[in-house]
Amino acid sequence: MRLSVLDLIPVRTGQTTAQAVAATVRLARLADRLGLHRYWVAEHHNMRDVASTAPPVLVALLGAATERIRVGSGGVMLLNHQPIVVAEQFALLDAALGGRVDLGIGRAPGTDPVTTYVLRPGQSAHEQESAYPERVEELVELLAGEFSVELADGRRVPVAATPAPAGPGPHLWLLGSSRYSARLAGRLGIDYVFASHFTGRGTAEALAEYRRERGAGAPVITTANVVVADTAAEARELALPALIGMAQRHLVGRVGPRLTVEEAARMTLTAEQRALVDRMAAAWTIGTSDEVADRLTTFAARHGVGEVIVQPVAGAHEGEPLDAAPQRERTLRLLVERLPQDG
Repeated sequence: MRLSVLDLIPVRTGQTTAQAVAATVRLARLADRLGLHRYWVAEHHNMRDVASTAPPVLVALLGAATERIRVGSGGVMLLNHQPIVVAEQFALLDAALGGRVDLGIGRAPGTDPVTTYVLRPGQSAHEQESAYPERVEELVELLAGEFSVELADGRRVPVAATPAPAGPGPHLWLLGSSRYSARLAGRLGIDYVFASHFTGRGTAEALAEYRRERGAGAPVITTANVVVADTAAEARELALPALIGMAQRHLVGRVGPRLTVEEAARMTLTAEQRALVDRMAAAWTIGTSDEVADRLTTFAARHGVGEVIVQPVAGAHEGEPLDAAPQRERTLRLLVERLPQDG
């Protein structure tokens, strides 16, 4: 089973954006050395605990810092951008990085409603929903060099996403967490990633929908939030900062920087917070390397997928270097010791 990485570039207490990005560069280099297949960054906005805001910039940075691992977006939120801009950015990245760039696209805004309005002024939710398939098709045509615009006199004028990509160009993936996205990916013939790390639910139904549209052997990837440690108790302690952050975002909207492991341990949770933390923890993959490897391989076999993208969400201890993420690095090392990768 192939393993890959999704990174939201968490920003913890006392850490600057520069330090958080430096920690991600270290983590990407480690993933490269360990033989993992791809390293993706996400698009999120107006979040104090997340530094992953601009995928093309980060992909360039990570691509320059690594040698063989594929780098890409997980994903670019397409309704926030014009398709031609996205096509040009990723065609250029793929040409510069020797054909190892992925372009994952999604439909959500990646932020709160107010920031969504700033990103998408004048667009109603219904307009955004109806525009998405057309935007995706336009992006596909631009990447394939087949896009054109019809003028008022009936002439069609080609519009190219320059520069021309080297070879086939960036590998396009459609990301989603619903049957809608699965159906769209299947209908358009786009490789699909199901975001099973969100809730752990709906994977079988979405993949069945995708495969009905595209065929049983079509490429598909699933995802998982992962923490690996020497003991299950330690893994749960390391997962708690991320769990609390997710619970706070769900319950109150905005959150501060990611707590350290010690800050999370000292925090007194309300009954509502505790219930949500426990429910999310049950859907995440947390434990020893044997436990996590067994859960991931069982999950992959159940759903017929050959690759899982893991988001290493282990928190940091107080006193650990601010320009590194030792516990996230340890998650990857322990996991690969149990599930060796061939690069």
